Amino acid sequence: MDNANLAIGIDLGTTNSLIAVWQVGGAQLIPNKFGEYLTPSIISIDENKNILVGKPAKSRRISHPDKTAALFKRAMGSNMSWKLGNETFNAPELSSLVLRSLKEDAEEYLQCSIRDVVISVPAYFSDEQRKHTRLAAELAGLNAVRLINEPTAAAMAYGLHTQQDTRSLVFDLGGGTFDVTVLEYATPVIEVHASAGDNYLGGEDFTQMLVDEAIKRWGLSKSTMPETAQAELYAMAEAAKCRGEIPLTLSWRPTHDRMLLTCEFYEDELEALWLPLLNRLRVPIEQALRDARLKPEQIDSLVLVGGASQMPLVQRIAVRLFGKLPYQNYDPSTIVALGAAIQAACRLRCEDVEEVILTDICPYSLGVEVCHQGVNGIFSPIIERNTTVPVSRVETYFTTHPNQESIRINVYQGENHKVKNNILIESFDVPLKKTGTYQSIDIRFSYDINGLLEVDVLPEDGEAASRIITQSPVALTQQQIDASRARLQGLKIYPRDLLINRTFKATLEERWSRSLGEERENLGRIITDFDAALASNDSEHVNDVRRRACKFLGIEEPEAP
Repeated sequence: MDNANLAIGIDLGTTNSLIAVWQVGGAQLIPNKFGEYLTPSIISIDENKNILVGKPAKSRRISHPDKTAALFKRAMGSNMSWKLGNETFNAPELSSLVLRSLKEDAEEYLQCSIRDVVISVPAYFSDEQRKHTRLAAELAGLNAVRLINEPTAAAMAYGLHTQQDTRSLVFDLGGGTFDVTVLEYATPVIEVHASAGDNYLGGEDFTQMLVDEAIKRWGLSKSTMPETAQAELYAMAEAAKCRGEIPLTLSWRPTHDRMLLTCEFYEDELEALWLPLLNRLRVPIEQALRDARLKPEQIDSLVLVGGASQMPLVQRIAVRLFGKLPYQNYDPSTIVALGAAIQAACRLRCEDVEEVILTDICPYSLGVEVCHQGVNGIFSPIIERNTTVPVSRVETYFTTHPNQESIRINVYQGENHKVKNNILIESFDVPLKKTGTYQSIDIRFSYDINGLLEVDVLPEDGEAASRIITQSPVALTQQQIDASRARLQGLKIYPRDLLINRTFKATLEERWSRSLGEERENLGRIITDFDAALASNDSEHVNDVRRRACKFLGIEEPEAP
């Protein structure tokens, strides 16, 4: 099959990532090398400097936290970096390794190469975060032909476009981000009216609060706990939270102590503990409804998306706010990837997909810095948030001096009256002719559906200037991008056909780090035997040792990828 006919959608998530394809009249998920749809968004580097992605890296998050990175999606658009062993990575580079793994899985499954993809991003992702997502795709050898907002992708997958004249609210609480989108369908258009969100609120924050409270109850000091112990406790708290049992019980035996530590959280305790986070959910909901000029009772359907949206307390708040039960037709953890594939099929005008016209919005206000009544640093919006895109708007400004020779255009993004509290995304100078009088200057912002901003400056006297915003103060230069690409291509990705053994070893190491006494001694012998078997390069011997180890441990034999 030619890649030009493939409709591929990717959900690049904070906790897990997925890839889907439109085939035979529907979107379907593509399994990874372990036969699973969810690939943990985690990267690790082993003792041989091999890169591990997903499942094997997740196991090493406990045994080798200093060589493992997670939650890096939250750092998109920033200068934050991670040091794994002797290698240092930024967020786009780590994300590109996840995308590269998804790409290889899809190519193996579809038996052809892929390049053009639709990637979902949080609706409230900034301009810079979207650019870094595109960069991650580029570094992975993919072309992100469209970035679709996650709640909009979910709405497409739910098939809301089959209902006539309905208003829907998509409540998307993932591992690391929270988005709310209000949209309306009127044949055959899905129109997004408003989006709001919090890029630093997700299921991971609920887990971390559990961990912090347990440490407090046990009288421990987080500052003196080893990284491995913190990672182990975090993994246990995450598993307990996902089980959803009440009371939520944490039972942990520190590796330096044989005493079992236990604490229980009943429903009222969880609600009190998580109240600050639960209250933060309300703010974007209220803002999105206010911007859409709607009341909660005017919402016809409620869609919950993202794994964290399945937490009982979160669902209860959503139902309480809107007085209706949410749709439960799809797995909220996989729905966004399916919607991205549907959007890819619409873009390619696949014959077996119902035509849908999707309108989206600019999630942030965009404008320039001005001087107002002698006060500098004032933000003047040109395109306000939740304006339907594509859009082009013009505002007229005036020079501050009669003989001004140039004007500096500082482009900002945000919702604060003062530019210092917003995000600077571009700055450039435009020359002016000295006229001895104050000049009027038209500034036009044009923003397209892919989040590309073009700025045109039209002085009353002087040459017009145009700038397409592709860089910003935290963006990488082309030279840095080329160097990053070359370095990533030079990294050794652990061989696909050997991943079953590498993943099994990571599982053994994780269990060893959690155990004590006789159990730890037994696991140590198993690890030693397994290492010896791997060193022998005798696949039959390796398989035999692995089978016996699984039987001894009482775990299921992993399947070969």
